[in-house]
Amino acid sequence: MSDASRTPRPRNEPRFPDGPQPDPAGSHFERRIRSFQPRRSRVTQGQADALERLWPKWGLDIDGQRTLDLAELFAADLPVVLEIGFGMGEATAQMAAADPGTGILAVDVHTPGQGNLLNLADRAGLSNIRVANGDAIILLREMLTPDSLAGLRVYFPDPWPKKRHHKRRLIQPEFLTLAASRLRPGALLHCATDWEPYAEVMLEVLSAHPDFENAQPAPPTGPDGPATGYAARPDFRPLTRFEAQGLDKGHVVNDLLFRRVPHGTDNNDGTDSGTDSTGT
Repeated sequence: MSDASRTPRPRNEPRFPDGPQPDPAGSHFERRIRSFQPRRSRVTQGQADALERLWPKWGLDIDGQRTLDLAELFAADLPVVLEIGFGMGEATAQMAAADPGTGILAVDVHTPGQGNLLNLADRAGLSNIRVANGDAIILLREMLTPDSLAGLRVYFPDPWPKKRHHKRRLIQPEFLTLAASRLRPGALLHCATDWEPYAEVMLEVLSAHPDFENAQPAPPTGPDGPATGYAARPDFRPLTRFEAQGLDKGHVVNDLLFRRVPHGTDNNDGTDSGTDSTGT
């Protein structure tokens, strides 16, 4: 290792000057309780190389200062699904490869995961992934237009198991109202969690929200009791190795599939969009 590589960076100097920034939205927006915590861990050389090479092409910082044109972002007029929290990106890359006709806008704050997903996309020749760095709430509220998303995926969000931290959970009525304003009618909201108490809360909150309906057909009540409202893992969501390890340990994974219902004259953000008959 050269002496130059051992020289520490100045405190405020980002490791990747043209890559993901530590706090892209800065102080432009209100400070609030967030559902995520930035994680600091080692970036491998392969991840660093991918960030340096590919971030200017496939990455974006969530600064809240512009409205995204998704057709321009993906260089194609694709239906776009937003994925909030993708970990190391293996499942995201698999879903993108299996469905090249859908764009995936994948959001996370974990730098190694961002680099790993970019590397996976590059190696597989995937052009339908874009990686966003920062707060998904700001992305939804400030940078996406009404009815712009064909779907939303929230896989294994932080369950914040301690009662005093429940207010940090992402799936709350306010978040669903914001998400609904950006989802086109009929768009699928897909959540998955291996924390059963959180799954129960998700099901309760989603079932009560007027902008969503359960896409899981409810079987009639029989000797096994009433329908649970959960769905079997759909084929398009890959089984990750971490999930498989959890299942081997007896963890229960619940999937929830809800659709954005057709809206009338008023969107949740106050805009008038007319009636859309495409919802299912």
